[in-house]
Amino acid sequence: MYALQVGTAVSRRGWLKGWPSCSRLTSCRDSLAGLGGNNHVNSRRRYSEVGLGSLTEVEKIMTDSVKATGPISFSTYMQLCLSHPTHGYYMRNENAVFGARGDFITSPEISQVFGELTAIWLLERWMSDARAKEQNFRLVELGPGRGTLMDDILRVVSQFPNLRQKLKSVHLVETSQSMRTLQEQKLRRVCQSNGWEIFWHDSAVDIPQGTGEYTMLVAHEFFDALPVHVLEKTQQGWHEVLIDIAQSPVDRFSVKTNPSPLLINQPSMTSLSARWKRVLSPTPTAISTLLGFASPRFNALPIGARIEVSAVTMKTARQIGEMIQEGGSALIIDYGKDNVFGDSLRAFKNHKIVDIFHRPGECDITANVDFAFLKDTMSDIVTTHGPIPQSTFLARLGMQLRIDALVRAAKSPERRETIEQAAKRLIDPLGMGSQYQFLGITNKMEGEKSNEGVWPFIDVNEESQNNTTTTTT
Repeated sequence: MYALQVGTAVSRRGWLKGWPSCSRLTSCRDSLAGLGGNNHVNSRRRYSEVGLGSLTEVEKIMTDSVKATGPISFSTYMQLCLSHPTHGYYMRNENAVFGARGDFITSPEISQVFGELTAIWLLERWMSDARAKEQNFRLVELGPGRGTLMDDILRVVSQFPNLRQKLKSVHLVETSQSMRTLQEQKLRRVCQSNGWEIFWHDSAVDIPQGTGEYTMLVAHEFFDALPVHVLEKTQQGWHEVLIDIAQSPVDRFSVKTNPSPLLINQPSMTSLSARWKRVLSPTPTAISTLLGFASPRFNALPIGARIEVSAVTMKTARQIGEMIQEGGSALIIDYGKDNVFGDSLRAFKNHKIVDIFHRPGECDITANVDFAFLKDTMSDIVTTHGPIPQSTFLARLGMQLRIDALVRAAKSPERRETIEQAAKRLIDPLGMGSQYQFLGITNKMEGEKSNEGVWPFIDVNEESQNNTTTTTT
């Protein structure tokens, strides 16, 4: 029986018992984080429409592009809005992306326990692999945000001398220079004091392979922000839903609502924008044909079905698989399910969902993650586990034990309440606890050695049967 269970496996190697009650090097962080250069635009050109207000810089670029070459894809729209070098949401210094001042709060910002338990799982996989224990290891994070999650992981590693010596480097995939600066400010000191090298990369493909090191990788709320193409199945094949300039208010709803029961839909396709409209490509495009046949599941969808699928996701997932295949383990944490989504695109501003075309470049844009698509992309080279809900992952790895220790060490009733409320939010069955999913990834050699699955991704009923069998024999 795999040993990593609530109250036993996490502590059998002294993980929880070995931590100081306040595990920050200088102070505990366990609060609710305050809950409660453009060549595309002619500067002389006037962009104004009566009753619609001024266009954002991204909308000016979109307008020029559509007028010059025709409608753009949703993938191009997301890239412009989020990653344009000077006007993209993630690239602008004035955008407070994370925390109470930003447009969303992530799990690592809510409680340090989230990062600590993530570290436990990664380190446990390394220690369970007899061959890997002889190797040095490296840590990789895709989309590190402010560096909070990696900071918590490194703090766990630093508590154990044998682990501290085996870690050689930290690799962060980040395209925003302003975010890189925040990450360096948070991580540079702990890396320098322990002799760990830290590197930044523009994409996962830039991370060196074949180094002989064991890779521990985490991608938290990374895939939801990757650009997606929106496709619709017709009698002629997969066509692409594109974005065009709305000539009049009556043109706003040019793509009908998808009635297919096989797709999970959100209301984002009902746009309130009077400036942009959705149109369907007259014939299949190269990308719609490629992505429409990227998964056998898509073939079973009926005529009229609409899907959101990402070429960048497919490429990145494959790169992750290749890294783990050489020796490693990974966690992908995001919101979504083992389903294809047809209408999950949405925009966020000041912690609220807004219209997908609201102030392009000034809002975050995300789409639900199709975990089955991730698994399809890498299943031939690695073993995948799950996904399971965030609440299940955290509870099974001993979250309550850690919370109890922090509560006992708290110096005031207010502090204790803050710690407990943060924990409740992470596992809330109506919120983060069910919305976020964990997908585990291990190399196939490790998977072949274990017939009992990988904790905490095993089925509870299967675990009970194993226990019964062991008892009766």
